[in-house]
Amino acid sequence: MAQNQSRATSAEQLRRRNRELSILMAMAGALNQSVDLDQALHAALAQVATLLNLRTGWIWLLDDEAGESYLAAGQNLPPALSANPHRMEGNCYCLDTYRAGDLEGAANINVVTCSRLRGLVDGTDGLRYHASIPLYAHEKKLGVLNVAFADWRELSPDDLNLLHAIGDLLAIAVERARLFARSAQVGAVEERNRLAREIHDTLAQGLAAIALRLESVDALLDAGADPERMRASLRQTLALTRANLEEARRSVLDLRAAPLEGQSLVGALRALASETHLGRGRRVSFKVVGAGRPLPMRIEVGVYRIAQEALTNVVRHARATRASLSLTMTPEEARLTVDDNGAGFDADSVPPDRYGLRGMSERARLLNGELRVATSPGEGTCVEVVVPLGERA
Repeated sequence: MAQNQSRATSAEQLRRRNRELSILMAMAGALNQSVDLDQALHAALAQVATLLNLRTGWIWLLDDEAGESYLAAGQNLPPALSANPHRMEGNCYCLDTYRAGDLEGAANINVVTCSRLRGLVDGTDGLRYHASIPLYAHEKKLGVLNVAFADWRELSPDDLNLLHAIGDLLAIAVERARLFARSAQVGAVEERNRLAREIHDTLAQGLAAIALRLESVDALLDAGADPERMRASLRQTLALTRANLEEARRSVLDLRAAPLEGQSLVGALRALASETHLGRGRRVSFKVVGAGRPLPMRIEVGVYRIAQEALTNVVRHARATRASLSLTMTPEEARLTVDDNGAGFDADSVPPDRYGLRGMSERARLLNGELRVATSPGEGTCVEVVVPLGERA
């Protein structure tokens, strides 16, 4: 009898180990599909939900430079959180515990009451608790993985060890994605420098040609040549000079440093709002939700340029006394809104020479996003652009 029980226990342990290995192999495979951080995080959450029979999860990461926390990915967040991004701002019990160093090791992973859902009745989908899994790269804090289910039981030691191993895999994926992004940024700088050298060579050749033509004109003057011949030579030299000047301007516009170089998107937008004047000392108000979340450079530059053009339109055309600029970033999307109380216009009869709206719409399209304009004469204007992030990008 005892021998049969021992065999049954051994078989059960073997099945459990096989299941754990299968889960970890599936996680490793999913995380190995992409070096893009957003894609890796969403793949990890999807795998955790499927393999562990969980419905909801989210990942906090600490910004690589400032160390501030931001919501990096979410899976089936309850409406109380998904519809209210401000509830996912700032610190909470699990993040405070993590920062204090009290989540190190599998033994400290546990089910805790979600402080962001405390006091809510509607929109929680029955969720009250989640397990917090710390993410570390050696001793460097990366963030926290939270997984939740409406009917939590107490976690067994095997559950704790499995979640800890999943957290280790996710931490490796986060570090790899960040290293890849940094290497790509270095490559972009090198490419920009290479192009700058090529343009320098092009302009140098143009200036050399202009110098030769001017020397020819000077020789014609010394020789007392026909004035009309000298005028023709001067006109050719002037045309070449203008062409090179235009080339220089185009090159500078194309290859100048990005407007966000050296600062975050939030910092650049805050500065833009502060520097935009509506007249009589009136300034543009600025609000941000999800400030810690970094975005790919192409999205940050595109969003900034749209905000810049929208505020330029407010100053030039709206005659507004109030304007606001807001940015909301969630794991699913970045939403930029520029709102004013100005003159408004008829959106169905925009003159063809109004390239601002067309340019903003084109920038949004290139980001796989959508530009929406709500306005009517005398009722102000609201410009909103929504850019998908993560799996939807």
